[in-house]
Amino acid sequence: MTTLREVLRAKRRSPPTNSLVRTTNSTLTELVGIAPRADAEILVEAGDVRRRTGRLRPFNGTARIPATFGVGEGEPVRERLSRGGNRRLNAAIHRIVVAQCRYELRARGLYERARASGQTRREAMRILKRHISNVIYRTMLSDARRQPCLT
Repeated sequence: MTTLREVLRAKRRSPPTNSLVRTTNSTLTELVGIAPRADAEILVEAGDVRRRTGRLRPFNGTARIPATFGVGEGEPVRERLSRGGNRRLNAAIHRIVVAQCRYELRARGLYERARASGQTRREAMRILKRHISNVIYRTMLSDARRQPCLT
């Protein structure tokens, strides 16, 4: 039997991905921008989320890292890019964020509010990535509670 990890290593679109993702009973594909391949990448890279004591953000590199201290009045709080974490998972989340910015009104609204408050384009994307990371974590946690083990 093929595993999700083997299908992802093949680096090509293959029909078994859909059926393998379905066997995990993952509901991530119900979120806008998450295709079965992205769902498989997230499941393989993150593993069983019940092992994570905190959020998924430090693991995938979307955690907040402050870059400004002693901010004056009216100045936006800056956060720098996290170079740590799982880069494959971070890349999958980035692709999801780009798709959600195009097709999901709530995500687009969050992005526009961040831009209106003085954040740069990249900072607004980071804010959206943190939000999407939390949504993915909560979805994976609820999926894990419904079944004994995902991995």
